[in-house]
Amino acid sequence: MLEDCKNALERWGGVHSLIDRWLDQRRALLVSFIELKDACDAELEAVSKARIDTFSELLMDYISAGHFEVYPQLAEEAKAFDDDSALQIAGKLLERLEMSTAMVLEFDEDFASSVRCQQNLARLPAWIDRLAKGLTERFALEDQLIARLHAAHSPQQAKSPA
Repeated sequence: MLEDCKNALERWGGVHSLIDRWLDQRRALLVSFIELKDACDAELEAVSKARIDTFSELLMDYISAGHFEVYPQLAEEAKAFDDDSALQIAGKLLERLEMSTAMVLEFDEDFASSVRCQQNLARLPAWIDRLAKGLTERFALEDQLIARLHAAHSPQQAKSPA
């Protein structure tokens, strides 16, 4: 997943500052995810609530930035270019993203308090596996959104011969 993040940053980085910041958030999220997974693999009972909270905060911030900043901005860009087909594709991709959003909210709720964290700690390895799959798919869908709604309208695309 981290390598895919680097590839996305190379592909889309510098194209738009909002997307750049969001991809930086993705990278920080993945680093925290790997640290949490490693801690979980090493000694599950030693995983602190603080470590889970750090990851969960990065996860929620990333998801929120996508839903409330990046996706609307990408849709506005497609509207500005009268790209109705891109908007239709975006609608379908956003529907698919909702599944992982629901999963993220469920994870956050499962580990929201110290009591819930203690109750659900044994489930953390299963959550890590589930999140790995869900986030991998989410990142691929988001990269498709960027490709279709932003890169298609970039100045480099406009200069390409038809």
